[in-house]
Amino acid sequence: MINTQKPKIWYGGDYNPDQWEKPIWDEDLRMFKLAGIDVATLNVFAWANNQPDEDTYEFGWLDEMMDKLHADGVGVCLATSTAAHPAWMARKYPDVLRVDFDGRKRKFGGRHNSCPNSPTYREYSVKMAEKLAERYKNHPALLIWHVSNEYGGYCYCDNCAAAFRTWLQERYGSIDVVNKVWNTSFWGHTFYDWDDIVPPSSLSEEWRGWNGRTATNFQGISLDYCRFQSDSLLDCYKLEYDALKKQTPDIPITTNLMGAYKELDYHKWAKHLDVVSWDNYPSLDTPYSYTAMMHDLMRGLKGGQPFMLMEQTPSQQNWQPYNSLKRPGVMRLWSYQAVARGADTVMFFQLRRSVGACEKYHGAVIEHVGHENTRVFQECADLGSELYKLGDSLLDARVKAKVAILFDWDNWWAVELSSGPTIALKYVEELHKYYSAFYQANIAVDVVGVDAELSGYDFVLAPVMYMVKPGVAERIERYVENGGTFLTTYFSGIVDENDRVTLGGYPGELRKLLGIWSEEIDALLPTQSNRIMLKSSIDGLEQSYNCGMLCDLIHSEGAEVIAEYGEDFYKGMPALTVNKFGAGEAWYVATSPDVTFLQDWLPKLCAARGIEPLVTSAPDGVETTLREKDGVSYLFVLNHNPGASVVSLGQQSGVDLLSDKQLSGNVELAGRDLWIIKLEA
Repeated sequence: MINTQKPKIWYGGDYNPDQWEKPIWDEDLRMFKLAGIDVATLNVFAWANNQPDEDTYEFGWLDEMMDKLHADGVGVCLATSTAAHPAWMARKYPDVLRVDFDGRKRKFGGRHNSCPNSPTYREYSVKMAEKLAERYKNHPALLIWHVSNEYGGYCYCDNCAAAFRTWLQERYGSIDVVNKVWNTSFWGHTFYDWDDIVPPSSLSEEWRGWNGRTATNFQGISLDYCRFQSDSLLDCYKLEYDALKKQTPDIPITTNLMGAYKELDYHKWAKHLDVVSWDNYPSLDTPYSYTAMMHDLMRGLKGGQPFMLMEQTPSQQNWQPYNSLKRPGVMRLWSYQAVARGADTVMFFQLRRSVGACEKYHGAVIEHVGHENTRVFQECADLGSELYKLGDSLLDARVKAKVAILFDWDNWWAVELSSGPTIALKYVEELHKYYSAFYQANIAVDVVGVDAELSGYDFVLAPVMYMVKPGVAERIERYVENGGTFLTTYFSGIVDENDRVTLGGYPGELRKLLGIWSEEIDALLPTQSNRIMLKSSIDGLEQSYNCGMLCDLIHSEGAEVIAEYGEDFYKGMPALTVNKFGAGEAWYVATSPDVTFLQDWLPKLCAARGIEPLVTSAPDGVETTLREKDGVSYLFVLNHNPGASVVSLGQQSGVDLLSDKQLSGNVELAGRDLWIIKLEA
């Protein structure tokens, strides 16, 4: 839980007074007050200001701003400034600079340019955290620590190579085990000495394949390097975390994550964050369901604990191909979408637009014109007033779901490092296809890791569970035996945690549970498709649906065949099966179906298990969630459509916290508007 000095949803964002002359500061504070801003994130990229050389630390500007903000009732999310090292460090200690995928030593510039295994970077980043903690540990404005910023990027330097070998020794113990798990007898790659092992880059095992996707000769090597680099960056975070905790044990610490960011295993990272925070930057055409899934993924990292929306833009972004304005009402609506799915903060990047460099066209609460008479500022001020009105009513309220989707970074890496069977398979997209069917049906979903406790869920899905880690199959079997419903899909149960095929027939360790055997996997061209043909009619479903990309050719080993393929030489073979297992059942979808099939079918599976939608009916573009606190339920209804939509609340009724209106039955919700309904018991 975030620091409770401010008993309301925090409202604010990144503020860079170090980029401005002091006369601007007082004007900013005046406008913060008008907008209802009560939290500012400071010091994110100020390392060069704070430490002009290795022996000098200058915090005068930060002292002054901390005091000014506190005097105005604004709390501080204080960053450690270590996301971009200063120029003197790169000049004097070149080990701090990364080596890229093609073996080129970077020069000073950009950000995320520090090698995570550089002794210099680790020494000076920890010193900076220590200096800040010592100086501000008793400052009344300090609410939370923000370590570095948006960690990411891999390095392939000699320091990383040496650290990788140490990491492997700790993980596997001996070079013989490494040779076994990486299957180095293939192509005569046997390693005789730890020093034989080098990072997998374009100079060794990897290359940029189709569509820019990384390809590799040895998936085991590349998979372990992903794990190692994620762990290396996490170690940098933990070093700063420990330095801060030593001085401020009661101040929470976070770093801002980035949703489904492929390079870092956020399930590992979340264990070391006091509260999860993340940066949400959808495009104009990003499906609302995808943004919702990202919020649910971030909430699921710490078992449903509320998270921080650390960054979003008040209007437009600067780094996408087409940086559209947020239409009137959208900033407010998307802010509440985050709150609806578990956020206890609403924060922006940025509070004032930069005057130069690459983010000068990234939206801000205070635009370049420098006054409050803009559409964006007025929308921000209106939202600030609403959040003040809500007070602490929603703080620490929890989202409750009976459906869970398993998301695993190791599996993601392994699926997309695979040399076959198709380049079209994208792990997150396939998960979103299933998630969106529940979203469309207004059924709550948790997105959790494979080590999550499953007993509280009635329905657990693991699409494309290519990798089955030790103990996972047994845990899922126990879950199903005790009455749970499990669903997985094609290209599941293929390999172990080291990307070695589980011999004896696909789907490997899941074979007994699913009651099937997969003999072959057909990869369809983008121009090809097949059909899922239901063997008997199911009320509300069509007799057949399109499918494609991958088709498993499976045989039943006790599972009931619900649907068959309609075309090609495997016409009549099973495409959808269910296997009774103990008190529960396990489903297998042998191909990638059109989303229409999932939208028609999955709600029926839920209904049969007593999993009901949050509202009786709502048109496309209307989103619902439920947060609960102290026995009180708050129903969020958000209309993403530009026009009004009629929503049926069924037997539910209550008061909208934003308008104070009593709502029940069939009610019209204006375009790009929302309700937060405190439901009557």
